[in-house]
Amino acid sequence: MKEVNLNIVARDKTGKSNSKYLRNSGKIPAVIYGDKKEPSYIAIEYPKIVKELARTGFFSTVFNLKLDKKDIKVLPREIQTDPLNEKPVHIDFLRVNDNSKINISVPIIFINDEKSPGLKSGGVLNVVRREVDLICKIKNIPEKLEANLSNLEVGAVIHMSDIKLDEDVVPQISDRDFTIATIAAPTVMPVEEEKPETEGEEGEEGAEAKEGEEGAEVKEGEEGKAEEKKEDAKETEAKKDQDSKK
Repeated sequence: MKEVNLNIVARDKTGKSNSKYLRNSGKIPAVIYGDKKEPSYIAIEYPKIVKELARTGFFSTVFNLKLDKKDIKVLPREIQTDPLNEKPVHIDFLRVNDNSKINISVPIIFINDEKSPGLKSGGVLNVVRREVDLICKIKNIPEKLEANLSNLEVGAVIHMSDIKLDEDVVPQISDRDFTIATIAAPTVMPVEEEKPETEGEEGEEGAEAKEGEEGAEVKEGEEGKAEEKKEDAKETEAKKDQDSKK
């Protein structure tokens, strides 16, 4: 069980105006109730409570509130926050003792992820629950629960029964062995490579054009030879005429 000491001051006045005054002076108004006693109205230094809020397991931490050399053992039950900046503006504490039996939410920590073959091969840890509601006495409240990922392959399922609990600590849900997390296969969508545009048709057209050019050149050559033959024939005829006149 984790315990933290906090100094508090009593406040005689309540209401919005008094709460606003306390916040402006660097304090957070709070109330302590339960254990069949009258509520006690208190104030806590703002930086101290913010420091505790930043830690894991705030709601499963037992606080010893020190007031006039007297300790008051409490559990935080509710925090009101400013809707604009989400800063805490009021806290409710439940007065408890070591033998008080309560329902409490405890965080789950995943350990040994580097020893999981499934995660090493690209699997993904799919967390179903980050906290578990437990029933136990104040003195038996665990600071956190550990889910061990060692030797887990892709497709493995971590159930509540896989998490070690101390004696006299039981999950609030007792009618089934519910899932804490799974190791899922990686979901990577195949990317199709863009195919370069083929120039086959253009090549064929180019080839046809080339053939056409060559064909035209051949045709022009043949026509030239035919003209030469005609001119030769004309010259021969003219020569014969001249000889006959002589």
